[in-house]
Amino acid sequence: MERKIVIKIKDLLVKNNISLRDLSRLTDIRHATLSELSNQKRENINFRHIKKIADALDIDDIREIIDLIDE
Repeated sequence: MERKIVIKIKDLLVKNNISLRDLSRLTDIRHATLSELSNQKRENINFRHIKKIADALDIDDIREIIDLIDE
């Protein structure tokens, strides 16, 4: 069975009632990069981006941002 890493940007946006552009401003991560992460278009994950997202949204548990699912 294949497994896939999912970045849960869309869930975070809803939970925090913010837009992708707002998250971009809060994290200083390009809007296009966040969009690619949100749409699972990125092959590589930059852990500095994950840290910036966690810091901006006051997240202590990385599982709120990243998930590993069975395909």
